[in-house]
Amino acid sequence: MITQFVVAEGERSKRLDAFLVSHERRVSRSSLQRLILAGRIRVNADVVKPSQKIKPGDRITIDKPEPGPLIVDNKPVSLEFLFEDEALLVVNKPAGVVVHPTSGNWKGTLLNGLLEHFQSSGKTNGLNNANVGPGMVHRLDKETSGLMVVAKTDQAHRVLCSQFEKHTITRTYEALVYGTPTEDKGTIDIAIGRDVIDGKKVSTKTTKPQTAITEFKVLQKFGDVASHVELTPHTGRQHQLRVHVATLGCPILGDQTYGGQQVCRIGEIDIPRMSLHARSLGFQHPISEKWEEFFIGMPAEMEVVLEKLKLQASFSMSLKNALSRCGMSYHGWE
Repeated sequence: MITQFVVAEGERSKRLDAFLVSHERRVSRSSLQRLILAGRIRVNADVVKPSQKIKPGDRITIDKPEPGPLIVDNKPVSLEFLFEDEALLVVNKPAGVVVHPTSGNWKGTLLNGLLEHFQSSGKTNGLNNANVGPGMVHRLDKETSGLMVVAKTDQAHRVLCSQFEKHTITRTYEALVYGTPTEDKGTIDIAIGRDVIDGKKVSTKTTKPQTAITEFKVLQKFGDVASHVELTPHTGRQHQLRVHVATLGCPILGDQTYGGQQVCRIGEIDIPRMSLHARSLGFQHPISEKWEEFFIGMPAEMEVVLEKLKLQASFSMSLKNALSRCGMSYHGWE
């Protein structure tokens, strides 16, 4: 159910979640925060954080999930759990799995899988009356694989959200990208926001730029054709890593949105999915306050592409050297 309203004149500036507590009295503040982080509450059509300051004239859209679809749907969602206690769990999200149900996509999501996990294990404290299920503290795009932390209690959700807002949670990603960056390492400090032409995309061409910072390091180059890179975000903007590497001229392999058709096949190598993986995740446990850090290796389908790139690059180098000894040139592989 979608509702919209405009913030009235005379309303003083305050946090979005605090403002909504008085507007949506039957929903707790923590549940509202989860809806905001899931992108189901937007300001002027933009995905925002719970700390977003609202002002008179802002248009707030609330997309409340219907109660029905958030039950176990008998469509198996295979999930790997690295850690679980009474406060939270850490899950390895597979590529191709949407985090939160949306209109037309109610089944087979990460949330459905978590609900099934809680119900089958009897750990029902992961469910709540606001129909937003376990506390999604952050998100990964559908085609991105890797680590996510999920809160099981309101307290854990508040603490973890605060860590994300303060950027004290550490995350590293690895990606296979098209081409090779000019530098082997560096920092991308380029503001991004909703594209002025295509509102479904994020870009540097925006009327509402938001600070976005990403560190990158090249782990291996495969000729001039592709590279294996490590990415460390210091902000959490939507599509940040995908857009930032594209600004280097090196879009992520398989990311047709920001790289076009050219990144979906390299020579004879098919790219089955967007080659972005959340490899590590570190945070302070909301109860014990102990620093926890988790790592997960690259999934098999990315490993296959990586090995094929290595083999092709090795073959190309051998061929180049052989032709060079014969006085012939070699212009690489595509």
